[in-house]
Amino acid sequence: MFARGNLSLLFILFTVALDAIGIGLIFPVMPDLMEDVTHAGLGGAALWGGVLAASFAVMQFLCGPLVGNLSDRFGRRPVLLVSLAVMALDYVVMALAHTVWLLLVARIVAGVAAATHATANAYVADISTPDQRAKRFGLLGAGFGIGFVAGPMLGGVLAGVDVRAPFWVAAGLALANLVFGWFVMPESLSLANRRSFTLARANPLASLRAVRRLPGLQRLLLVTFLYAVTFNVWPAIWAYYGKAAFGWNAQWIGLGLAAFGVCMALTQALLLGPMIRRLGERRTAAVGMGLEVVSYGFYGLATSGFWALLFTPVAALGGVTGPSLQAMMSRAVPENQQGELQGVNSSLNALATIISPLVMTWVFDLFTSDKVPFHLPGAPFLLSATLMVAVVILFVAGTRETARP
Repeated sequence: MFARGNLSLLFILFTVALDAIGIGLIFPVMPDLMEDVTHAGLGGAALWGGVLAASFAVMQFLCGPLVGNLSDRFGRRPVLLVSLAVMALDYVVMALAHTVWLLLVARIVAGVAAATHATANAYVADISTPDQRAKRFGLLGAGFGIGFVAGPMLGGVLAGVDVRAPFWVAAGLALANLVFGWFVMPESLSLANRRSFTLARANPLASLRAVRRLPGLQRLLLVTFLYAVTFNVWPAIWAYYGKAAFGWNAQWIGLGLAAFGVCMALTQALLLGPMIRRLGERRTAAVGMGLEVVSYGFYGLATSGFWALLFTPVAALGGVTGPSLQAMMSRAVPENQQGELQGVNSSLNALATIISPLVMTWVFDLFTSDKVPFHLPGAPFLLSATLMVAVVILFVAGTRETARP
């Protein structure tokens, strides 16, 4: 059983890493792709990129609790495999699309089934004890970071071949991951811990109301949501920001994302566990939030691509925040509600990624256009820094460390 549990965890780590590779592959080419299909400038391309990201997130918000509750009823395995199949098809459509409207439809369909991360979290919760969860959630983050090392670098290289080549590779990786999961992944949720499916619990608003009644969870959910709004400035803006602020091409954008992925993986794999043992989950989250404020402020004002890359390790240290918050919330719910909690977390993150790309790309377009008297492509990062200060105050003033047995 011990060996099987380790093998299951290893498969989930590979799943998250391959998922991140597929996502990271396409980031470096998004500015060029959106300029090509929209025939707009960089600011207009960023706005359409924000619309695509928001449409994807709308479907995640609506379907996140649905998928989480389906996994509580039918198990994690079938939900995860269906998600991978749809994502493979989505990348094929994006590779063939030559209009922004077809890209939009593809992202909407993909958003319905993009439950990989939430289901992976639930899977890890199934096979872990409460005291193991913080470290293992950190390992998921590390796996995601590793994917972001390989993905952007490969995407930048493939962009030199063709702007659509990364989508074909992403489709192949998703399909390979599906086949691997079919043969290797066992079901983690026992029949005894499954529960009947009801539409009331699958309603995203009803699910939020059900979970927030649990003691101590209400404020943590709000903190998690606001934190996600600020953190989503990275995927929403980085490619466009790098091109506007430093004149980076797809290769340099990919390098910047890869460097962030390396540092994030090292932080969550090597530093998160010792920090939680020494400081506890609450203090570790607070330290990470403070580092996020500093990082957002720096990138908001940076004018040198060299210093932007050199500062990456500091920015990545803020990555201890998410797993610490996840662990605090996971302790607050019973074992048979872990899937629902992860579904709600997925919906909160989706709600944040509805709001954040629309707001951040609008701010980017405004401060890179002639509508303002000065050019400031880092303005979205300054907005995130301001919001993050409010998140720190809310978290520190209203939470306390969960007592440990």
